[in-house]
Amino acid sequence: MKASKFFQNLSLGPYVLQNRIVLPPLTRSRSTQPGNIPNELMATYYQQRTGAGFMVTEGTQIEPRGQGYAWTPGIYSPEQITGWRKVTEAVHAKGGIIFAQLWHVGRVSHTSLQPNHAAPVAPSAIAADSNVKVFIETGPNAGTLADPSMPRALSNAEVKELVQLYAQAARNALAAGFDGVEIHCANGYLVNQFISAHSNHREDEYGGSLNNRLRFLREVVQAVAEVVGADRLGVRFAPLFESTEPYRVCRRVNILRDYPDDKIKIYP
Repeated sequence: MKASKFFQNLSLGPYVLQNRIVLPPLTRSRSTQPGNIPNELMATYYQQRTGAGFMVTEGTQIEPRGQGYAWTPGIYSPEQITGWRKVTEAVHAKGGIIFAQLWHVGRVSHTSLQPNHAAPVAPSAIAADSNVKVFIETGPNAGTLADPSMPRALSNAEVKELVQLYAQAARNALAAGFDGVEIHCANGYLVNQFISAHSNHREDEYGGSLNNRLRFLREVVQAVAEVVGADRLGVRFAPLFESTEPYRVCRRVNILRDYPDDKIKIYP
């Protein structure tokens, strides 16, 4: 690609990007405490980067149980929505376009980060691999890496409630002024945990076959698309496969491609 093409306009859903440079999600843990509230520092950070044609925020947890790292911002409380509005207004003042990344870490968490110090939630009660770490607060402005806590399995009803929590987070994102949302489905977090046979040993309609393990993803995508519109929705994957045989990668994409709303675009 010629360097000049980076600076050409590009259509993305209803938007025309000023260039083809993208700021990806970058976890920063800079939210105001207590409450994991986005703040002026974060607004300045994103406004300074509006030279990129398109930006996706750091992961923002959709509910209190979705947090796996100290001080990351949420998007479930009125205070957080107000905080994120500072960010979007700062970005829009410079002509930028910004999506919120909707995040739930699932089992990649610690009891100290959970409401009432409860166990993290996951598709199945299977601990994360030993090389996975979370970040917990040890004191004011101090923290350390720690092993994730043993999770508990979500009930069938709780899984369905989580689908609606994603939809509510999307509504909150619109209320905060975001131009769209990206669903974080990668890097071993909750949606990825449902997809993987290693972390999903469920015996209901959300486990077993690959088609069943993808059910949670499909339901979340449909619920969020009904809120924001399919043309303002992104889905993030990462190449965390047992193998990289093409049929494995393409099959996952093709199952999503069968989603009934043909406006959703899948870019392998």
